[in-house]
Amino acid sequence: MGGVPALQEPLKKVLGPATAKVMAEHLGLHTVGDLLHHYPRRYEERGQLTHLADLPMDEHVTVVAQVADARLHSFASAKAPRGKGQRLEVTITDGSGRLQLVFFGNGVHKPHKDLLPGTRAMFSGKVSLFNRRLQLAHPAYELLRGDGDEAVESWAGALIPIYPATAKLESWKIGKAVQTVLPSAQEALDPLPDSLRAGRGLLPLPEALLKIHRPHTKADIADARARLKWDEAFVLQVALARRRHAETHLPAVPRVAGPDGLLAAFDDRLPFTLTEGQQKVSHEIFTDLATPHPMHRLLQGEVGSGKTMVALRAMLAVVDAGGQAAMLAPTEVLAQQHHRSITEMMGELAEGGMLGGAEHATKVVLLTGSMGTAARRHALLDLATGEAGIVIGTHALIEDKVQFHDLGLVVVDEQHRFGVEQRDALRGKGKQPPHLLVMTATPIPRTVAMTVFGDLETSVLDQLPAGRSPIATHVVPAADKPHFLARAWERVREEVEAGHQAYVVCPRIGDEEDDPKKAGKKPAEGEEKRPPLAVLDVAEQLGRGPLEGLKVEILHGRMHPDDKDAVMRRFAAGETDVLVATTVIEVGVNVPNATAMVIMDADRFGVSQLHQLRGRVGRGSAPGLCLLVTEMPEASPARQRLNAVASTLDGFELSRIDLEQRREGDVLGQAQSGARSSLRVLAVIEDEEVIAEARAEAAAVVAADPELERLPGLRTTLDALLDDEREQYLEKG
Repeated sequence: MGGVPALQEPLKKVLGPATAKVMAEHLGLHTVGDLLHHYPRRYEERGQLTHLADLPMDEHVTVVAQVADARLHSFASAKAPRGKGQRLEVTITDGSGRLQLVFFGNGVHKPHKDLLPGTRAMFSGKVSLFNRRLQLAHPAYELLRGDGDEAVESWAGALIPIYPATAKLESWKIGKAVQTVLPSAQEALDPLPDSLRAGRGLLPLPEALLKIHRPHTKADIADARARLKWDEAFVLQVALARRRHAETHLPAVPRVAGPDGLLAAFDDRLPFTLTEGQQKVSHEIFTDLATPHPMHRLLQGEVGSGKTMVALRAMLAVVDAGGQAAMLAPTEVLAQQHHRSITEMMGELAEGGMLGGAEHATKVVLLTGSMGTAARRHALLDLATGEAGIVIGTHALIEDKVQFHDLGLVVVDEQHRFGVEQRDALRGKGKQPPHLLVMTATPIPRTVAMTVFGDLETSVLDQLPAGRSPIATHVVPAADKPHFLARAWERVREEVEAGHQAYVVCPRIGDEEDDPKKAGKKPAEGEEKRPPLAVLDVAEQLGRGPLEGLKVEILHGRMHPDDKDAVMRRFAAGETDVLVATTVIEVGVNVPNATAMVIMDADRFGVSQLHQLRGRVGRGSAPGLCLLVTEMPEASPARQRLNAVASTLDGFELSRIDLEQRREGDVLGQAQSGARSSLRVLAVIEDEEVIAEARAEAAAVVAADPELERLPGLRTTLDALLDDEREQYLEKG
């Protein structure tokens, strides 16, 4: 093939420029190899038809059915005033239901000849509603008739593959294109080492590709999928294992706390004992910090499990050992909150160089984008001279002007809100690579941790500190039972009368810049397309209505940082009864006296986000209450999601539910949801066993042959998977 390996041949040479252009633009397929890895979504059996009874509205579908009847009607219209307009109505059936197809104008002639009663065909189009009946207008179709018929030949065997398609390219056209390139599958380089493949009884790759696209039996499909899952899991785990291997060879300064330094002085001041979990995780972190290679650790902890305390002790250990520590927070509200709580926890230990500062004290500085010039200059000077041992800030920490005296540890709070580039830029500020601790309060299922964070060692805090209270969560169906909503506001008043405070969370701010089209999620099926409820509107209605007489304040991301801080200070001091806010309070806000939370339009938030929000209440000794208000009907998927959140406080269980509903995104790509997934047959939740085994195999392969010199097939596949962007993504971590 002129020197180009068969699977790297551009599709435009093989299929022609028009088809190749559609495949590239709409499906992201550019080479023969890309197309061979575009697997069928499901398979139709000749004898068994798709159910016309459960067609989804507004979606592109492919159905196999029989023509029951076809009628040509004439009508008058603006374009054909003399009654010369033509409309062909074809009714098809599959035994479970009937569906009407319509063709107009010059488009009626061919289907009128082809679609005679009794004809079997595949039809593809977008399902719409006309006169309260489902229909496909101008569907594409492919006849399934006659032995010598080329169409039937192209689906040799009893199983017809149905491919993920687009409006521009029907499933069977993709199928025909696949048949054209299928002979090239023989030249596919096998990434799996022979010993691994033989040991697990997996098909060779060319055979797996053949069987997934042209199966004769269901067993063929199962064998092919089992093999292709292994490819995806193994290649991904090898990429991560190579990265871990490379990092263990990077130099870092070991940081060991002294026996009677800052950390010991801090521990002596603690008014409580650390939980067993906190002690265990701290031990893991201190062991990592003492090695001459950079720590890369993910600290997962349920909301309120005391992650900040663990991170603070790690920072103090590094300061003790002569280094500096930086904590990166996703929002200014959170950076200010962390700064406040850390200086409070440390007391005079945070007053280094000041009158009244303790013997081992250091300086704790805050650095955010909205600080005044003088305060900012002062903070930068403290960092450059080493006067400040700890800095807490937003992405302002990453700017070129920020210089550290000796950066030893980077703590990233809520990793999922930070781009890899930002973490990388901060790590680049150390003279040698600093140690890295990533904290997340979004529990991550073990398999996701092994894939998305496969380069990080994982520590889990799953015990809540003593004195934490349980949170009761209830769904409030505002549309079905309006009196439940009225009762919700009564409960808020009762909490306030008992001396507590409450949050009300809305999906939108409600100012002019706030575009309801962009806010929240797309309305689900059957939902009224009203804009999501807004902070400004809800606060006003509550103040004039059910919460009249209470002190109600608002908080959202577009307020001036000083105003936000003032609002949070008043709320923390107990001067405000009810805080109506957007999700700016989702992370890290700690007001133990707040016991109730009402989340408006709760169906507009994801499962993990609801769990995060709920974690803001029940942080003191009084029990917490979280009310999820929704107008979605009882049978809707949105309500099922909310019921799941209400039924458990186990974040790991909820993260599984969340993942199952969202599907995995591109695990290696930067967007971790939505984009076309690099995982085509591997399901992160269902295939836990495959991922765990692949991780162990990958680690062994990389330990024995880090450059993969003895495995050229694996090396080539890896290079193809890790295109430049992903290679950088893994490099930056």
